[in-house]
Amino acid sequence: MPHVDIPSKLPGITGLLDAWPEPGKPIRDVTQFILRGPNTLTEGERELIASVVCTGNECQFCSNAHVITAARYVGSVDAVRSILANPFGGQVSDRVAHLLTIAGAVRTSGANVTDEMVAAARAAGATDVEIHDTVLIAALFSYYNRYVDGMATDLPSDAMYYEVLADRLTTDGYIRREAANGTH
Repeated sequence: MPHVDIPSKLPGITGLLDAWPEPGKPIRDVTQFILRGPNTLTEGERELIASVVCTGNECQFCSNAHVITAARYVGSVDAVRSILANPFGGQVSDRVAHLLTIAGAVRTSGANVTDEMVAAARAAGATDVEIHDTVLIAALFSYYNRYVDGMATDLPSDAMYYEVLADRLTTDGYIRREAANGTH
């Protein structure tokens, strides 16, 4: 049960952003820019970064949402889970594997990112912008995870919610759209 009244009764961050639209709109806007804006990191790579953070933070709503969304780009939920379990297992480039390692470090503390991690990412072909954006995405999703879990938001009553949400996120992105099914 949420710690505060969420009038829409929507689960996860969706309910919070709808209940408080003043901070909700800029939160959605920055997420849209960072995850769907122009970037040398693909949308799928950015969703993998979000997934490694959400899964590591054990935020059930966010993990389900972003693992299923990443699966739209990677091929399957099993493939995403395999990548998260072993980024260097050959399913993604070394560049992406090193960026996922950096994201995992940021998840617990930005101070956990080492010079060696950054050097390895650079040696694998990551640019300064990609390293920056990885840290930014990881920090952003750590914030979201703490927001969602700190408010004890509800989980969807039907797991298909995540499938519909993933469809919307891959098609429309993170900007608020009127949706009859309440997914975004």
